[in-house]
Amino acid sequence: MATSPITGESPPSMRGDFPHPSVLGDAFTVYEVEIDDGDIRYYGEPLGDEEEVVRNVAPRFRKRGYRVRMNYETGEYVLVATERSLSVDGIPWTNVVLFLATVVTTLFAGAQWYGIPVAENPISVVYALPFTLSVLGVLAVHELGHYVLSRRHEVEATLPYFIPIPNALGTFGAVIRMKDTIPDRDALFDIGVAGPLAGLAATVVVTAVGVSLPPVEVGASSIITRIELGYPLLIQGIAAVLGQPLVYDQPGVIVNPVVIGGWVGCLVTLLNLMPVGQLDGAHVTRAVIGDRIGTVQKLVPAFLFGLAGYLTFFGDGRAAGIWVFWGILVLIAARFGSATPVDESPVGSRRRAVAVLTLVLGALCFTPVPIVITG
Repeated sequence: MATSPITGESPPSMRGDFPHPSVLGDAFTVYEVEIDDGDIRYYGEPLGDEEEVVRNVAPRFRKRGYRVRMNYETGEYVLVATERSLSVDGIPWTNVVLFLATVVTTLFAGAQWYGIPVAENPISVVYALPFTLSVLGVLAVHELGHYVLSRRHEVEATLPYFIPIPNALGTFGAVIRMKDTIPDRDALFDIGVAGPLAGLAATVVVTAVGVSLPPVEVGASSIITRIELGYPLLIQGIAAVLGQPLVYDQPGVIVNPVVIGGWVGCLVTLLNLMPVGQLDGAHVTRAVIGDRIGTVQKLVPAFLFGLAGYLTFFGDGRAAGIWVFWGILVLIAARFGSATPVDESPVGSRRRAVAVLTLVLGALCFTPVPIVITG
């Protein structure tokens, strides 16, 4: 650890690597500098709110290969600069373990959709691999879309974290985490929109393959037969173009489980395109309309609660709880705010056109009753 009061020179280990404290004076008055475990810590007083200060100084650190954040520690404000790295250092064990766990949970979920008697022969769970590949495939392509565009714009981001859960799908999705400031609106837009568009491309392929495969018989007494999926227009359209049904009259006969991967892709796209908090839709909307996203965010929970009310009073109410649940989640998500780029220059007409296209494609993923349990 090296500590230096503010003098005319930088400590030897930081000379030429970090901005000198004097060049931060218009945003952050520094009175002490500390180097600790590769990070440099500037203690001082901010000359504005946290978001404004970080936005002001971030480009000065970024061009030298560092990202910066502001903390408030034991009564002091401190700017912490950390070396940026766009590469994967070592084996990302957390990502690997979560992925393998999700493979297991989706295999056992898929076994239910295929009617595989896993209790009698646990090894037979491997026959559910097509389900696992379809579900994890659309999730992985979605998240890798974000990751690739993050790398392109030199924004530090993690590899995808898959979320295993022992439910009918075996997963609660996947996420990546951006650990960097966003340089401009173009980068915010590209990173935000890449996931849904890549995921939708995978969804179309998976759905087309799934509806072309033969249906499966799970038995009329299977719990899977009590699950009714509402297929959005995108999936219905693909099935219609290929001349394949999505529902069968025979008891215990269901669509090939690979189609469930397409259904998951549509649901993930729809939910992520909500313009709230740190969701993809918020990144895209924030990039296009700027601070006016605050008004848009207020409309989203109102729509979701309104949809729940409509299904309750004018439908059978079976799916109303889903939208109440998501209405509550988006209210919480909105409290965390949306990503703020350093450069607020507006995006061009080409990106605005892509935003409209993405909105239309997102609408094709909507169905008022996505899933219900009967009986």
